[in-house]
Amino acid sequence: MEKVKAKKHLGQHFLNDENIAQKIADSLTLEGYQNVLEIGPGMGVLTKYLLEKPITTFVIEIDTESVTYLQNHYPKLVGKIISKDFLKYNLTEVLGTEPFAIIGNFPYNISTQIVFKTLEFRNQIPEFSGMFQKEVAERICEKKGSKAYGILSVLTQAFYEAEYLFTVSEHVFTPPPKVKSGVLRLKRKENFQLPCDEKLFFTVVKTAFNQRRKTLRNSLKTYQLSDNLKEDSIFDLRPEQLSVEQFIELTQKIAADGV
Repeated sequence: MEKVKAKKHLGQHFLNDENIAQKIADSLTLEGYQNVLEIGPGMGVLTKYLLEKPITTFVIEIDTESVTYLQNHYPKLVGKIISKDFLKYNLTEVLGTEPFAIIGNFPYNISTQIVFKTLEFRNQIPEFSGMFQKEVAERICEKKGSKAYGILSVLTQAFYEAEYLFTVSEHVFTPPPKVKSGVLRLKRKENFQLPCDEKLFFTVVKTAFNQRRKTLRNSLKTYQLSDNLKEDSIFDLRPEQLSVEQFIELTQKIAADGV
């Protein structure tokens, strides 16, 4: 069978560097899980290295042409190919309640949505490795005080240790994207249950960064906080000046204020 043609509407850029594919596969520590789910395997350049590891590899692929290619070239994947849209698929249908890792060369146009869905399944996902547009990978791993630090940084780092691993040139893809890529690894924290209302934490972080140029006193006005709480010095800060721990502290204070 001929190679799969990259489809622009699916954001496909096929990696053609075997060394990089192996490095991405090797970024998984294989600790705390027996299953791994690869998102968007395409023609399996990364898949082949995952299949060599002592784990069970599942792949999820929306492109039917890629699914046919994988079925024809990787007999080990029989019964392990999920021909669905990752963002809409109920992962427990195949993986049940077992822990699993996520890996992939992610389509740039849905990469942040993939991270948010991973956060929804954080109880089951102890590890996550993958390739993003470089600036998105950097944003996820960014620390406070930077313009790149934002909602994605705080929500991811609340539950995972985020590590930027290496940069990938645009010239090792077919077709080449217009930007460089970055590979990162997320390892779930040992204690990833937050000491605050997690739902409130998510909304506080999002509300604060939606008006990131304002101080928290102004961006969090919708919470109708007491005058006493608004005098707290933390409200003099802008959201990018707060660490994850300070956002947790902020959430605790807002909850105690009766929100």
